[in-house]
Amino acid sequence: MVRRLPPLLPRRRSSASLLALSYACLVVYASLYPFAPWQWPPGLTGLALLQLPWPRYHGNFDIQANLLGYLPLGLLLMAAAVRSGLRLRQGLLLALLTPALLSFVLECLQYFLPGRVPSALDWLLNAAGAALGALLGLALHAVGGLTRWHGWRERWFVPQSAGALALLAIWPMGLLFPPPVPLGLGQVLPRLQAGLGQLLADTPWALQRASEAMPAHAALPPGLEALLTALGLLAPCLLALSVARPGAQRLALVLGAAGVGVLATGLSTALNFGPQHAWAWLTPGSLAGLALGLLVGGAMCLVSRRAAAAWGLVATTALIALVSEAPTDPYLAQSLAAWELGRFIHFYGLAQWLGWLWPSAVLVWLLALLTQRG
Repeated sequence: MVRRLPPLLPRRRSSASLLALSYACLVVYASLYPFAPWQWPPGLTGLALLQLPWPRYHGNFDIQANLLGYLPLGLLLMAAAVRSGLRLRQGLLLALLTPALLSFVLECLQYFLPGRVPSALDWLLNAAGAALGALLGLALHAVGGLTRWHGWRERWFVPQSAGALALLAIWPMGLLFPPPVPLGLGQVLPRLQAGLGQLLADTPWALQRASEAMPAHAALPPGLEALLTALGLLAPCLLALSVARPGAQRLALVLGAAGVGVLATGLSTALNFGPQHAWAWLTPGSLAGLALGLLVGGAMCLVSRRAAAAWGLVATTALIALVSEAPTDPYLAQSLAAWELGRFIHFYGLAQWLGWLWPSAVLVWLLALLTQRG
């Protein structure tokens, strides 16, 4: 007897759709970084730009990265298609063809970037990785995995939670670029100030450099380190609580956020300083911050969703303001230089931007939530 697939889920905005869009943006970033210098490829004209060459050399790392890099995109597109009510055949075609077309366009665009090398093998591996992801999504749907995820989300979160869930899924990726303080994402203001200074240099509006609030490479006071770590943990906790239904699962979300943050920070430290130093960041200040964040996050489980969103705005704004004054670690800067020169350059830049912009995206989402009626 042929087993029937589970019925398609009712149409509704899906976090898988937002995650697929976000992941596609990350793929574009990783494929075209550093976005300069753009120039017409010498000796190539017309249709030759659409003919991808076979590479003379390819390593195991490149094969694995190109194959696995597109797998999540195929999986997310398949899940988004099922979640939005498309037929399985339509969803499968979407998950197979969209990543393949995106990869082909990006490979062709690499002709215009001297630092990138277009490759037919990369395109085939990307398409194959997306196909594996689509088939994995189809298999999950066949065994009821997507339906169970839908049921779990319905029990734990309110209907309009797709944006928050997408931001929560992206948060650990931002932690993989080591912040100046454990969990202290959002150090974007100094970069904006530096960029504005360069833009206005040699003009009547040139910025005067203010005296540094804290000497470069100075150690943070333990109290400030604890406060920043606590705020870094509270930002995702309060974001989750702003869309969580009442019940004991709210405490589970706070504990889960703390666990994910600790594991992601340990992985980041291991990648930069070696596995033997994975937990060196657990200083008295950071441990106190984790404890404070868990204590306040646990207390916030008792407040309403709108109150959690309002306090989330306060915590995230304070995080951005305070972490912008945190000094850089000279040993970290030395370690990251090796990333820039090695095979992790695209991942390095991607995680860095996620870490800079994630708190700002949380502010925008929470503001939009608080301005809604009801």
